[in-house]
Amino acid sequence: MEISKLPAAQVRRWARAGLVTPTKDESGHWQYSFQDLALLRMAGQLLEARVSPNRVTRTLRRLRDELPGRPLSSVNLVVVGGRVVVRDRFASWALDSGQGELSFEMESVAARLDPAGPESAPAVLETGAGAEDLHEAALDLELAGRPDEAEAAYVAALAKDPSLVDARINLGRLLHGAGRLAEAEALYRAALEQDAGNALAAFNLGVVLEDQKRADAAIEAYRRAIAIDDSHADAHFNLGRLLEAQGDRQAALRHLSRFRRLTR
Repeated sequence: MEISKLPAAQVRRWARAGLVTPTKDESGHWQYSFQDLALLRMAGQLLEARVSPNRVTRTLRRLRDELPGRPLSSVNLVVVGGRVVVRDRFASWALDSGQGELSFEMESVAARLDPAGPESAPAVLETGAGAEDLHEAALDLELAGRPDEAEAAYVAALAKDPSLVDARINLGRLLHGAGRLAEAEALYRAALEQDAGNALAAFNLGVVLEDQKRADAAIEAYRRAIAIDDSHADAHFNLGRLLEAQGDRQAALRHLSRFRRLTR
């Protein structure tokens, strides 16, 4: 949603509350940072879902406080049964309570992979399973909230077929989410060596480099992701935010404009 579609009075209230911090340019026009625009886009989505303005304000404040320094484009907000649920690449949780959430698909997977059932992890990881089967099992185990077994399945899949780039990226994402940043970085780089045209591997590499406070290297990775796939909205957003922090506002605005066109 564009800012122009949000109630102007409400945007001003969010600015007075400090949720967004626009600044005036030389012409007297208000300028919003990438984080401000991402937050306002989420606000518009919540309003469209009939969440009250006051609750939107509380939700956005809590989200900002829970994710300090993290790009808000890395998460999505959905309203499920009256609850605001935050989803990122690694997990889903109810913003009000912090309680983890499982989607219906995840609950189905968890039931199907019940340790007492015939498709338990030991059975899936048996020696005779093929690489693709192991990869699919790893995805299911991850969704079912069993990361250690998922990691073992990814490793087993790659041992059988090292050419499985998706398994390498997914294992990197799993380790990334567990805070094992150096291992995740190595997996993303290996994926790019196998498939130089993989935009997801380049983007994930940028994120893990940024998480390691290596801004220049992250910028290079995001630029690589965009060179591979110029429609990668999150890469434009993250690159623009880093360029803005470095003072290159003109380049940052180019990526912001592209991000807005892609997400409109």
